[in-house]
Amino acid sequence: MKTFHRLLPVLVLAVLAAAGCGQQASPPVATATVPGSVPVTTVPPDGTGTPPEPAPTGTAMTTGTAKPWATFTTADGQLAFDHPANWSIRDPAGELPDGGGAFAEVTNESGKPLATLRTNMATGSTCTEKYPFTEFESQQLPALAQAGTVPRFVFETRGNSGTPGPANTPAAAYGITVSAAPAGDLACPIFQFFTWPPTAAMFGAFYNPENNTTPGAENLPYLEQARKYMDTTEYQNIRRMITSLRPAG
Repeated sequence: MKTFHRLLPVLVLAVLAAAGCGQQASPPVATATVPGSVPVTTVPPDGTGTPPEPAPTGTAMTTGTAKPWATFTTADGQLAFDHPANWSIRDPAGELPDGGGAFAEVTNESGKPLATLRTNMATGSTCTEKYPFTEFESQQLPALAQAGTVPRFVFETRGNSGTPGPANTPAAAYGITVSAAPAGDLACPIFQFFTWPPTAAMFGAFYNPENNTTPGAENLPYLEQARKYMDTTEYQNIRRMITSLRPAG
């Protein structure tokens, strides 16, 4: 299997720290547009039923025999989310842009990075080419709505077995976006950002088999590993964590 590395796409005012790269090589210099009001969709993994609700709030939580969860609040006091108590959060995870904001990295009990939360980001992009895409699942996040725009959590891919995704960018990622589900058979490269004062924010990561442990998938192609990752407890916890993001207080 190829060696994966942490991607650091260069943004206008901030460096987006995200773990992993699938089939592709070095990261591009790229930015993403945060659009205005867009429609949203809710698509569970199997295309039927209703996706799970976000985790309940609180400083410590248990569900049956599940391991306890805790609540993290960003250093600027603006956002909070729930996470497994045995996961760690580094805040700040690096330099903050002028004006502050949040920059936190979530790692599992083995120290593998699973998601990055970043706010106060300036974004803008141009989509010059589109690729085959898949949305494994999508869930609206009304707690993060701004000016009538409701962001959504999505786990999505670009490319397929016959057509590779864009060069130098990851082919699978999970996180929060304000972009509508692509129409038709093709989509722009993955850019997951959502509107959050004073500019934009992100919370998610690129799928990376070196960080996102996917038992029994080691010999599968990258995109098949990403799909199988959805069946793991770790991914279910990541989804619960990201979808619990909300204004603090």
